[in-house]
Amino acid sequence: MAETVDDGEGFLGDGPESDQEMPLADHIEEMVTRLGYVIVVMAAVSAVIFPFAEYIINFLWYSVLPGGDVARPRVYHPLALILARLKVATLAGFVVALPVFVYQTYLFMRPGLYEHERRYYLASVPTSLVLAGVGVLFAYFLILPAIFTYFLTYSRGAAQIAFALSDTFDLIVLMMGLFAAVFQIPLFVMLAIMMGLTTRAWLVDKRLYFWGAVAPVGRAVVRGGRGGRHHRRRNRTF
Repeated sequence: MAETVDDGEGFLGDGPESDQEMPLADHIEEMVTRLGYVIVVMAAVSAVIFPFAEYIINFLWYSVLPGGDVARPRVYHPLALILARLKVATLAGFVVALPVFVYQTYLFMRPGLYEHERRYYLASVPTSLVLAGVGVLFAYFLILPAIFTYFLTYSRGAAQIAFALSDTFDLIVLMMGLFAAVFQIPLFVMLAIMMGLTTRAWLVDKRLYFWGAVAPVGRAVVRGGRGGRHHRRRNRTF
């Protein structure tokens, strides 16, 4: 049993009383098992959503794309609709699996956590689901309409506008899944601060490194978008 120092906060000493040394192989086995739980939940939710995926596709499609004939999806290969259904089902499974992932990481680290750290981590499980939903709604109401409005603006008068089901829905699912994941970042930052893994002062001091890492990614996305624009114009499809 690990020794502890009673300092009222639990940040000093070797660890909580429940903390026990385990062989590396046991740690890896437990980690793989808990990741398996997350994958099973994601697969189960995806399987439940899959039969209704076509209705969700129609709802998302005509919600974020302009109305009329221009928004009608074009199918360019036989598996396009099936793959789109799989993608929307996987997105639903991913969003539901996010809080499961947070909970499984809590169970994995629980023996090494102090009591106050356990409370923080447990409170983050429902918060994770809420943040994932907010991220999806953010992409749905703001990001996706802006993207497709831009597509129509720069293409009008220069090309015949057509939205391919597969490529367009790839973008819709990517944006929703991406923002569901990005909106988890504040949660993990707050957890790290509450658990004493970092401090606000350290994060403020290192913020320039963060922006320096994000800037090349944004630049690469912009360059990719410019290259994709010419490709879409040649093929006359989005």
